[in-house]
Amino acid sequence: MARTGNDTRDLASNEGATAPVATGTSAPAPAPPSAPAAAPRKRAPRRKRGVIGALKRVWILLVVLVALVIAAFCVDRLHGVFGKTELTRPGAGIASDPKPFNPKVVIYEIFGAPGSVATINYLNLDAQPQEAKDVALPWSITLTTTAPAASANIVAQGDGDTISCRITVNGEVKDEKTTDGVNAQTFCLVKSA
Repeated sequence: MARTGNDTRDLASNEGATAPVATGTSAPAPAPPSAPAAAPRKRAPRRKRGVIGALKRVWILLVVLVALVIAAFCVDRLHGVFGKTELTRPGAGIASDPKPFNPKVVIYEIFGAPGSVATINYLNLDAQPQEAKDVALPWSITLTTTAPAASANIVAQGDGDTISCRITVNGEVKDEKTTDGVNAQTFCLVKSA
């Protein structure tokens, strides 16, 4: 079958659309025009990576590292100039002076009638309470400290009619008391020994 003029006009007005096929023909319709294929991209030529290429990438890190090394060297060299004190070096004086220079000897004493028994409470030189129960009189204890100050305190109650206490620091009597009465009780106190 031949095409008519109407068929040609329809084809011209419908560019890009599927053209109508004449009736009674079995010819396939022409394929639409395809887009042009994209051209393959060209790769840029690779640069040779050498020492200079690596330095270009890490130059900031190298500058910071060099600055830190220079700063550490300067601090080490100037450390002794501006009043560096050595407290822990052997022979420096402070760290190698373990012996006490002024020890204090504190003596607590409780005494009463011969054969009497007493219960005694006292503070050691670290201010920890201590107790001695039912001890025979006379009783004493000697404590030593290197602390600049210590508080000495003792309390005693006996089963006799009289009881006495005494606190001696470095051979000097700091406090002494005597109490009379049934089951007598006494105390001595030195605020700063």
